[in-house]
Amino acid sequence: MNRDNDKGKVLLRRTAMVTVAAVFLLFGLIFRLYYLQVYQGDKYKMMADENRISSRVLVPPRGTIYDRNGEVLAANEQNFQALIVAEQTPDLEKTLKRFNQIIPLSADEKEKIKKDIHHNKKFVPVKIKDNLSWEKVSALLLDAPYLPGVFISEGLNRTYPLGEYTTHFLGYVGAVSEADAKDDPLLMVPGFKIGKSGLEKIFEKELRGKAGDVKLEVNAYGRIMKEIERDKGTPGKDLHLTIDSRLQKFAQDAFGDNSGAAVVLDVHSGEILAFVSVPSFDPNLFTTGISHKDWNALLENERHPLTNKAVSGQYSPGSTFKIVVALAALEAGVIDLNTTFTCSGSMPLGNHVFHCWRHWGHGKQNVVEALKNSCDIFFYEVALELGIEKIAAMARQLGMGHKTGISLDNERSGLIPDSEWKMKKYGEKWQQGESVIAGIGQGYVLATPLQLAVMVSRVVNGGYDIKPTFMKLSLKDKGYIKKLPISRKNIDIVKKGMFEVVNGERGTASAARFNLNGIKMGGKTGTTQVRRISMEERKSGIIKDEDLPWRLRNHALFIGYAPQDNPHYAVAVVVEHGSSGSGVAAPIASKILQEALRLDIK
Repeated sequence: MNRDNDKGKVLLRRTAMVTVAAVFLLFGLIFRLYYLQVYQGDKYKMMADENRISSRVLVPPRGTIYDRNGEVLAANEQNFQALIVAEQTPDLEKTLKRFNQIIPLSADEKEKIKKDIHHNKKFVPVKIKDNLSWEKVSALLLDAPYLPGVFISEGLNRTYPLGEYTTHFLGYVGAVSEADAKDDPLLMVPGFKIGKSGLEKIFEKELRGKAGDVKLEVNAYGRIMKEIERDKGTPGKDLHLTIDSRLQKFAQDAFGDNSGAAVVLDVHSGEILAFVSVPSFDPNLFTTGISHKDWNALLENERHPLTNKAVSGQYSPGSTFKIVVALAALEAGVIDLNTTFTCSGSMPLGNHVFHCWRHWGHGKQNVVEALKNSCDIFFYEVALELGIEKIAAMARQLGMGHKTGISLDNERSGLIPDSEWKMKKYGEKWQQGESVIAGIGQGYVLATPLQLAVMVSRVVNGGYDIKPTFMKLSLKDKGYIKKLPISRKNIDIVKKGMFEVVNGERGTASAARFNLNGIKMGGKTGTTQVRRISMEERKSGIIKDEDLPWRLRNHALFIGYAPQDNPHYAVAVVVEHGSSGSGVAAPIASKILQEALRLDIK
């Protein structure tokens, strides 16, 4: 009996203990559920949503670039690409193998995918393949359950409809590099392209726009079930340039197989109407990734298609610089319209003899005749009396010796030397003979084709300091163009000389003259040596330019304007190793100016 009671008590105690434990466990469970659902509810709801909801960055359309007439110069076209998220891919090798069965991947492509995944966070999408056709996209979507972490993104590719005609001012876009600042979520998007050169680079932030995003509901396989929310972001801003694509194409074609550059300006506003650097290349090669073969071909081309010669090419301006020297001398009172010097073909100075291009000389010359005939001796004499400081001061007023401030990051400043510059550079004093050489635009003097176009514009517009621009100017902007302290009378004398260069009897550019219903052009030729002619060669006979290798031939230059009575357009043409400014550069410039007049660009 007692033993039964004892067993009952033990059972009762055990039951009580189990009951108490169960109650504690129940309360613990209730507390835990309360804690998870109330205190931690938002956290786990968010985690659940992260499994259910996929958020992706939306790339806004890049701004379109137009010419002055509304023709598209840079646009966007639809592009499908396959992306992969590493953290959603249990077996990367298996997934890539399956992908390869649908769309073949090269060994280099596979290696790049793995490298990109390694360098990015696991949740950042990485590009597998882009520029996919709809057929390939459909095949991938059908196989989606067997491609975990892979999804299709619809984006935009940058295209340049005019190809090589616009390369050197538009530039091109390329992949984001490690050196590019990562201050924008767009820069993390796989395959995203940013401006790498030209206006695409300068106006990158404006053209890029602001990222949007889309929230998608996905199932356990990552298949999209529905779209929950979408923020389109802000499209990039469009750019409207001053370029006239009709004149641009004409000017570039006018060079034929020659190498060089040309710039056409509106002389009153500084608006750039044409901007040529040849040879060029197709910027579309860079938007999808240029091949090693194409890249090496560009690098190895002796005519340097990658160089923007219009702003990066620095050339001795040669006789085109005589415009600057003539105007400086007139302004300083060193010469006037009646001042003459006699050219016998050579001029001794110390133990050196300086020669005119016309070996038997030009006879007596005033400034207009000296410009027409491009007489070297006249400008040797003027440069000696004037001095390098006054020459340099006028050149800088006319836009030479410093960057123009154009919206291109590869612009070079050229060089206008003076005595202070030489002392700093070489620790030596300036010599008279160096003034003589500078007087005909050689020696240390260097200029870019853009600077030459600015220089002639500032002369023929009456002495206003226009600045070159690719952006259209308002009337208010144009009103801020200042008048330079240069006499209109002296400008007219120089313009008369430039008119005679083309239209006068035996002017150096007379072969390039035209008469369009009474409209004519003025200008100045230039031919600059790229090698030194020794005294021995002068005695034995100077080798003809056409008999020399291409790289040793003279550069050919011409600066011009039209119409002659009320200038509107200015052009500067440089033909690398073109041999003759009058025979090669002037005819190209003449064709370009005639086309500008025919188009009547406003």
